[in-house]
Amino acid sequence: MDRHEHARILRNWKDERDSAALYGALASIERNPRLVKVFGKLADSEREHSAFWEERLRAEGQPVPKFRPSVRTRVLIQLARRFGVAFVVPGIASRELADRDRYSTQEDASSAGLTEGERGHAAVMRRVAAYGEGSDALEAMTTAGADIGNKLRAAVLGANDGLSSNFSLLMGVAGGGVSASTIILTGVAGLVAGACSMALGEWLSVTNAREMVASQVDSGQALRAETWKREQLALIYEAGGLSEDDAQRAADRVIARDPDALRALSGEERAIAVMGTAANNPLSAASYSFALFAVGASIPLLPFLIAARTSAVVASAAASVLALFVIGLLTSFFNRRSPLFSGLRQVGIGASAAAVTYAIGRGAAALMSGN
Repeated sequence: MDRHEHARILRNWKDERDSAALYGALASIERNPRLVKVFGKLADSEREHSAFWEERLRAEGQPVPKFRPSVRTRVLIQLARRFGVAFVVPGIASRELADRDRYSTQEDASSAGLTEGERGHAAVMRRVAAYGEGSDALEAMTTAGADIGNKLRAAVLGANDGLSSNFSLLMGVAGGGVSASTIILTGVAGLVAGACSMALGEWLSVTNAREMVASQVDSGQALRAETWKREQLALIYEAGGLSEDDAQRAADRVIARDPDALRALSGEERAIAVMGTAANNPLSAASYSFALFAVGASIPLLPFLIAARTSAVVASAAASVLALFVIGLLTSFFNRRSPLFSGLRQVGIGASAAAVTYAIGRGAAALMSGN
């Protein structure tokens, strides 16, 4: 086994063990008996996946290392303990989808059914978030927690857009040697224009998503029943509130291509698909995006309002780099990258964009002065 192949298998094993540890912790934290069973079954499934990679390691004569949960997993568990399980559900669903996509390019994982398994896990977690509402207070809190989790991710991304774009814009005009008042005017214009653009884009996105889902035909948009395993379907139904026996019977009907069951599954898939939008209300989503973009865009602008021009440029760059690093750390909870890598990557991309625009600004100013 070459070095790259060993690293791939070891990474897959660690990821599956992390997922098993996370679901096991959620089962111990959750107070809703139905969801406790769901999380427990997900943990068992992830342990089966990790066992596949353990066998691959042993077959190649490689040792199976001692497992220690990653920093991300430990933090997610603590967040679940502090704010509730539903707070971390949206991020976990996104990670399961990322695992599905990653496995789809790995022949051994696809052949072993791991791709479909991760797809099923993502559907279950999104189902938990989408259908967590109920009459009792506990399930109401589950819905509220999922909404907070979705908005947290939207907040991170929206603030990042505002920060990155206005940081680059301000460094570009600063590089041109313009006055502080011109820089401030440019920053304010960039903040307002960018926030309006984000709000309009979000409004259109949510509106179009709702209209598209409403117009879908059941038979045309439903996933084929034969692509699902019985256990995956049953777990999705169980996550939605059915008892274990009823969920298994419902899954059997779908596998048997019962028309009524297929229509129900199609409707559930469409509901799950739109659950990932920032909000189901276009106006609320637009307002939220406007505010988040404005918050991010204000970070590189504020130093110019309180400091002299030269000092403000340095302070703006420092504040923006620090904010980029923090945003990178936060994004690590929604992907499979380490917090340090995510933070440094965010700084590298954002700082590079600002440096390029600064250089272009200086070059443009030199050309114009030469004329």
